Amino acid sequence: MMPAVLVVVLALVVPLLVSAATAVRDPELRAALPRTAALLRAWDGHGLPEEATFAALAGELRAAEAEQALGALSRRLNFERSGMRGLLLRAARAELVAPYSMALPALDPRWGAPATWALLRRAALGVTPLYLLRAVDLDIAADGAVVMQPAEEAVFGRLFLRSLVIALQVTLLALLVAYPAAYAIARLSPGWARLATVLVLVPFWVSILVRTTAWFILLQREGPLNAALLALGVTDHPLQLIFTRFAVLVAMVHVLLPFAILPMVGVMKRIDPRLARAAASLGATRWQHFRRVYLPLSLPGVGAGGLIVFMLAIGFYITPALVGGNTDQMVSAFIADYTTTTLNWGMAGALALLLLAMTAAVVALALLLVPRLRPRGIGAPP
Repeated sequence: MMPAVLVVVLALVVPLLVSAATAVRDPELRAALPRTAALLRAWDGHGLPEEATFAALAGELRAAEAEQALGALSRRLNFERSGMRGLLLRAARAELVAPYSMALPALDPRWGAPATWALLRRAALGVTPLYLLRAVDLDIAADGAVVMQPAEEAVFGRLFLRSLVIALQVTLLALLVAYPAAYAIARLSPGWARLATVLVLVPFWVSILVRTTAWFILLQREGPLNAALLALGVTDHPLQLIFTRFAVLVAMVHVLLPFAILPMVGVMKRIDPRLARAAASLGATRWQHFRRVYLPLSLPGVGAGGLIVFMLAIGFYITPALVGGNTDQMVSAFIADYTTTTLNWGMAGALALLLLAMTAAVVALALLLVPRLRPRGIGAPP
């Protein structure tokens, strides 16, 4: 029991807690300008701070620049308000003399604006809702109020909706393809069923990157699929198949199909074949038997396979990145970009946390709906 609990804690609980903490942590100003951060936390936030705060800021900026320690802080503040990086670097490199409450505004009028100091004070608190707000297309105004992002910058709402739609499309297509395949496997003799199951498992022996790259080659304008369509006279010119939603759906369904087939096969094999004879003896046609008996009994496998496919599809990165266009990228691509390119771990954590919440909501809804689709009494234990 304890090893299983330990695995769950290390593989699930700890990463979730780390992501949640990363999404709200704001340590950059405290790390780079500790004295200034302490003075800003003690400040009441009205008007401008005292001379001591101006002096601490000027001195610590100069020291941090000399130690090349302003990178993380400038990225953090510039993310919240454009132009803050240049403002910090200019002040860090200037030769300022006391009183700093006059020298800094003389260097740049923004140092005399209460909004600039209010931003610094929020950054000195150590925690921030900024990343979570940005992830849902909200922002913090200069006065601290929560406001909507401008329309041209509000991208994450559409991004989450796109990811949800793609994941649902992949799930539906995978179930439509997997159900007849699982039905056929479940009706085979034990020997042939084992062989068919092995064939279903073969794709697991090849990495996702290799399978996606294969689709990248197949769907090229000069690739085998376009060549076949031209040879058959289906089209008189190569079709644009790569870098489209079609390519994303085909490649993702191919990768995730085994996850839909195997749970269905496991459930279908447990359906008593005598039920078909009983339904026929009562005058039911094969379609009536399938619709009213077999399909309801197989729904647990459909639900399990669908949930697995959906949970894997919603976080896909490699396949959409390779075969999809700019309008087919999913949330995971932005998480990767914030993690490896812009080094904005807070935004990556916020997007990951919201993606998890959206996935959990869909899974919870599915768990509520699937049992209700099964008619009462069918397949119930005696």
